[in-house]
Amino acid sequence: MKELKLMKGNEALAEAAILAGCDGYFGYPITPQSEILEYLTQDARKRTGMVVLQAESEIAAINMIYGGAGCGKKVMTSSSSPGISLMQEGISYIACAELPCLLVNVVRGGPGLGTIQPSQGDYFQAVKGGGHGDYKLIVLAPSTVQEMVDHVKLGFDLAFKWRNPVMILTDGALGQMMEKVELPTQLPRSTEAPAWATVGKPKTRERNILTSLHIQPDKMQEINLHLQKKYRDIEKEEIRFEKFQCDDAEIILIAFGLVARICQKAAQFAREKGIKVGVFRPITLFPYPYNELNKLADQVKGFLTVEMNAGQMVEDVRLAVNGKIPVEFLGRMGGIIPTPEEILHKLEEKFVGEMV
Repeated sequence: MKELKLMKGNEALAEAAILAGCDGYFGYPITPQSEILEYLTQDARKRTGMVVLQAESEIAAINMIYGGAGCGKKVMTSSSSPGISLMQEGISYIACAELPCLLVNVVRGGPGLGTIQPSQGDYFQAVKGGGHGDYKLIVLAPSTVQEMVDHVKLGFDLAFKWRNPVMILTDGALGQMMEKVELPTQLPRSTEAPAWATVGKPKTRERNILTSLHIQPDKMQEINLHLQKKYRDIEKEEIRFEKFQCDDAEIILIAFGLVARICQKAAQFAREKGIKVGVFRPITLFPYPYNELNKLADQVKGFLTVEMNAGQMVEDVRLAVNGKIPVEFLGRMGGIIPTPEEILHKLEEKFVGEMV
C-alpha cells in the first residue's frame, strides 16, 4: 500500500531511492543537496542492505559509480553545480562505456561557487554534455516534490533500458521545499546481474570488457556511431512533456522544473485579464520535445521562455520554432526566482500591444 507523507524534496528523493531498490549511493556533501546523503546514511543499509558511502571527493564518488554500474548494480550519486562539474570526466567515461546510473543535480546559482540559492544555470551542462566528447545524458526535470520521488524509479528504469546515465536536474528550492508525496511500495534489490556486467567470467562465455578507451580511430568512430544511433532511438521513444491550457492559447509560456509552476499562475492571471495564455513544460530536457513545440508554433502568436538563468533552454526553443514566430525570454539569476507578476508584465510588454 502506498504511503502519503509530508517531506522535503531532497529527503523524498532519498527515500525514493531506497524504495526503488537502489544498491549503492556514493556522494559528497554540498549545499543545497546534503540532506540526500544524510538521509541515506540513517538506515538505508539496515532496511535493504544498500551501500551508502561518503567519498573523499566528487571525483572519487563518480568513479565509485563507474565501478558499481559496471557490476550491473543500481547505483546513484547526487551533488550540486560545482560538485557536478568535478564529476564531468567520469560521467563521460560512463556514457561511453554504456553503463546505467542515476545522477542528481540539485542546482545552485553560479558561475563559480556562486550562491546556495536555486538556479537553472546547469541546463547547458546537463543537456549538451558537460564533459568531453559526443555523448548525451537522459535528463529529467521534476517540477514538484512528488516528481522528485517519481523520477527516481523512472530514472533507473530508463538507465537500464538504454544502458545510459540518467540525470535528475532539479534545483535548491525544490530540494528544500516540503510537500505531500505519495511514496511507492518497496521494491527488492535485484539479485541477478545483466549479461554485460563484470561479475567474473563464467565458462559459458567470453569475459566482459567495459571501457571508454579505444585507441584505434576506426574503432572509436564505430563506438561513436553506435552511441549516436542510440540517442536517436531515445529521441523517438522517450520524449515527455506537459501542456497546460495550450489548446486555445495565443501565447505560450515555456519553462521547466519549478518555474513551470510559477508560469501556470502567471497564465491564470493573464486569462483573468482576457489574454489567452498556455504553458508548455518539457519533462525530458534530453530528449527535447522539438517537434511538439514546432507544431504549437503554427497555432500561436509567440512564445515566452522563462528560466532561472541568462538564457539556456531558450536556444532549444528557438531551434524548435525555426523562425516561425517570435521567441522572447525572461531570466532571473543569482538564486532569484521569477514571480507570476513579472512574468505577466514581460508577456504584456512583448506581446499584448501587438495583439490589440
